[in-house]
Amino acid sequence: MKRALALGIAALVLAGCGTSTPEADGRGPITFATIKDGTGTVPKLVAAWNAKHPDQTVRIVDLPEAADGQRQQLIQQAQTKSDTYDVITIDLPWNAEFAARRWITELPRDQFDVDGFFAAPLKGSEYRGKLFSIPHFTGAGMLYYRSDLLAKAGVTPPKTWAEMKAACAKVLALPEAAGASCYAGQFDKYEGLTVNFSEAVSSAGGEVTDDAGKPKLDTPAAKTGLDFLTTGFRDGSVPSDAITYKEEEGRRAFQQGKVIFHRNWAYIHALMNATDGSSAVQGKFGVTVIPGASGPGVSTLGGNNLAVSAFSKKQDTAREFIKYLTNVDTQREHAKGSAYPMTRTAIYQDPELRAKYPYLPVLHDAITSARPRPTLVRYGDASSAIQEQVYAVLGGTTTAEQALSTLQQQLTEFAQGS
Repeated sequence: MKRALALGIAALVLAGCGTSTPEADGRGPITFATIKDGTGTVPKLVAAWNAKHPDQTVRIVDLPEAADGQRQQLIQQAQTKSDTYDVITIDLPWNAEFAARRWITELPRDQFDVDGFFAAPLKGSEYRGKLFSIPHFTGAGMLYYRSDLLAKAGVTPPKTWAEMKAACAKVLALPEAAGASCYAGQFDKYEGLTVNFSEAVSSAGGEVTDDAGKPKLDTPAAKTGLDFLTTGFRDGSVPSDAITYKEEEGRRAFQQGKVIFHRNWAYIHALMNATDGSSAVQGKFGVTVIPGASGPGVSTLGGNNLAVSAFSKKQDTAREFIKYLTNVDTQREHAKGSAYPMTRTAIYQDPELRAKYPYLPVLHDAITSARPRPTLVRYGDASSAIQEQVYAVLGGTTTAEQALSTLQQQLTEFAQGS
């Protein structure tokens, strides 16, 4: 009797396990928490997925516009172990933190055709040698320049900081450049300053942290990089109001003819080439890789990744959806509908896309040589510290030596406290 009862219970258990409902095997409708797409391309791609997967439909939830707000919302969901989100969009520098906190799940490397991605974004998607997210968008800073004025002054696009300064001297002597400044990047106290500082250090041959997360700011290269930014403010090469520049403020300054050279992302290309009268530099600018201390510079890698929430009950569908959004065919369609830089190298060789986005060869080279931001689990703390210290140097309230010494100590503490 007892044996029969046990067999009956076992049969019921096995029957329950074999019902294969979408929820039971990790499949079913999912929610995709991501940044808002103003072009409407992502909703179209999601609609195409939904048409083919009526039992595994995807609903888009827009995250806040600012990166800090996105991160805060995702962390709140993770800390409460909420299963509201299945697939989430994270900034590349957050990968280590989210993986270390076990807020996202490890992804099977052999399921994602990883050989087709740029090496740098893929490397940044790992934590302790394991893959935890997939590159969706990427990006690297490029140097925009006034091609009309450089041609008139008889100079070529610079490869080094010294060449840029020399080119500026000739261009600014032209009547057409009256009232302009040489260079601008992103120098307000926000994430963009971390990016510009990291680029300057890397472009001087240094690194903010090594691959293991160990700070490397007590080096001559770090000092050279910070001096490049500081000197520009001191000698007037950088306009004084650039201390308030984020991406859009800098873009408008270049677009209005106030600076000769400008470091920014690929998205501004179309805005500056607008033919509706909004751009004073339409057809009068070019783009090249950022300059460095002794040769072409090293951009800081940008971009967003897709990850599966550790608390999702639809893990299989979430992974399949990420594979769909990041395969080469979907990325090609995505690129046709928006200027977001894709993460697969094949997209940058497409003749149709090269004709549409003439900067793709430059962007390809910039991404290939780019470095990720500091590799630390406590990345948010590290970025805030960098912003605080570098902004103080640019504003003249502390010295480069003191700022770098403080940062070396702070980032060491953050690395040890991971």
